[in-house]
Amino acid sequence: MGSLFFLAGQSLRHRRGQTAVLVFGLAVPIYLVLAVNGLVLRYQDSLVRRAEATPLVAGGPGSRFDLVLHALYFRGRVPHPLKMADLAAMRETGYALPIPLHVRHTARRFPVVGTTLDYFAFRRLEVAVGGQLLQLGDCVLGAAAAAELRLGPGGRLPTDPDNLFDLAGSYPVKLLVRGVLSSAGTPDDRAVFVDLKTAWLLDGLCHGHADVTGTNTEAALLLARTATNVTAGAAVPEDTEVTPGNIASFHLHGDPADLPVSAVLPVAPDARSATLLRGRYQAPESTVQILAARGVVEELLGLVLRIKRFFDANALLVAVSTGLFLILVVLLSLRLRRAEMETLFRIGCARGFTVRLVGLELGLVASMALLVAGAGIAITFALAPAW
Repeated sequence: MGSLFFLAGQSLRHRRGQTAVLVFGLAVPIYLVLAVNGLVLRYQDSLVRRAEATPLVAGGPGSRFDLVLHALYFRGRVPHPLKMADLAAMRETGYALPIPLHVRHTARRFPVVGTTLDYFAFRRLEVAVGGQLLQLGDCVLGAAAAAELRLGPGGRLPTDPDNLFDLAGSYPVKLLVRGVLSSAGTPDDRAVFVDLKTAWLLDGLCHGHADVTGTNTEAALLLARTATNVTAGAAVPEDTEVTPGNIASFHLHGDPADLPVSAVLPVAPDARSATLLRGRYQAPESTVQILAARGVVEELLGLVLRIKRFFDANALLVAVSTGLFLILVVLLSLRLRRAEMETLFRIGCARGFTVRLVGLELGLVASMALLVAGAGIAITFALAPAW
């Protein structure tokens, strides 16, 4: 066997180009088949674990897929948000603790999630550096968001404008980074968390104005002035940063019961309470839908797995074509090496020796292809969470 390994190694070394083509020609289909299946399984497991951790999701009428992905992954916008009155009604049932989510804005392309402190307890999110939300204009960054933005406690994070051409829209706001959360390995790592009032501030439903009661205020900013009253006009600039000096000037507009939340996470203490809560909102005239997140995710995965069948069939065709390619290369190689094989036979090697030699060469090529494919798969799985 020592002489076989020596001759096989020298043969592959002599034909480096052909060996490299065979190795990568085998490694690529092996990598694609195993990496795709592995990534799909990891993606499926990630979705199911997130759904299991969030039994119920509530929101306005519309697509159940959009609502679940919005509440679990902070993606997209829901067409019909709920109101704080709906949240209060859900709390009054006594079946669950409703945790509000209001996700409509971004800060440097990271989703800004308006919620309450109950969300951090529900997701078991702990502050690693700095402190928790304290007042209007504060934010807490997920671990991945903080790392990419290179921000920490005390930094300022401007929100993204909704529409650069909408001069009448809400202004971008500079959020004060109060703390950074520990890494959880979930979509929470790539979110910017604020309280609900700050989220409404980004909507334009809460704002603060410069002081217009002074005698030095420009007349163009006022509609009317009397000895006891000052009426400000729309031209008065809104504050875009909350500071200790102007925080008292911020106020909400409209009925607090009508303020929006894009989704709600009802946290029920047991399965019975969850069932009763869902039954309460099953009436056709209900404007609130409550979904079992896992059921919706499994339905979504069913659609994904249908596409995976196509990739499985494609992998089978690739395997067949690769096998035919390998057979063709071996046959052509044997024809080109006929003189070499004849020489081995004439110096005393049996016919079986040449067969074993060619088989060992193919085994070495297959082993190198597996090593290359394995290295590629390991790198892919290591980078998969970031992707």
